[in-house]
Amino acid sequence: MNKSAVVHAPSNTEVSFCVSVLAATCVLMTSGFPRTGPLAHFPVSTERVITCDSFDSVQRLSCENGIIVQSVLYGRTDAETCSVGRPAEQLKNTQCSQDGALKVVKSRCDGQKVCEINTVLFHTSDPCYGIYKYVDTTYTCFPAIHSVTCEDSLANLQCDEGQVLLIHRADYGRHDATTCSFNRPASQLQNVQCSKQINKVAERYSCRLSFFTVLSKVSGSVFGDPCYGTYKYLEVAYSCHFADES
Repeated sequence: MNKSAVVHAPSNTEVSFCVSVLAATCVLMTSGFPRTGPLAHFPVSTERVITCDSFDSVQRLSCENGIIVQSVLYGRTDAETCSVGRPAEQLKNTQCSQDGALKVVKSRCDGQKVCEINTVLFHTSDPCYGIYKYVDTTYTCFPAIHSVTCEDSLANLQCDEGQVLLIHRADYGRHDATTCSFNRPASQLQNVQCSKQINKVAERYSCRLSFFTVLSKVSGSVFGDPCYGTYKYLEVAYSCHFADES
């Protein structure tokens, strides 16, 4: 048996179902949460956070289960927002926005329960020199299942029969010194800035009529090693919904 997965011999129908589910998973991971479509049937709330720009300003997004970022503006679209104490010349350009801001925030926050971003992150380019800017983020909260799998173990993502498994975020690395730390030397836990977003969680899969599950060996040989010598784990945020919901 291949060490990287647990696989039985599925029927042709099961194979077709599994392949279509995995394809949907990969599409969602690269394109993000759709504004309409299957997940629109989930109970979600929409939040908006505006943070004025400065070197010590931090924008905080939070949800009970999972964040999906819908829109991000770094710039200025009106003369009132974040205008206190600012001269008129710093507010006059109301058609200012930085390209790529949405991608930056989505890559860091989608699938997380809490996400904090320093506005300095957007200082890589200036879309309107001399204008005082802000970060305006709209995001939705959705009911996600969170899975953490230690390195050299099998990740098990499971949905009921007839449901599609959608992965919102998959990160391989280490973000704290306590998760998956049992019997590990301190030297393998000290790097907590280790992260690699995974675009394909399941190299192998097992699919049965009574349930759907993705099983994948969590290791650097499968996902690549973002921090050699550090003991890592795979964090996945995913949800299940019925394929006929549209």
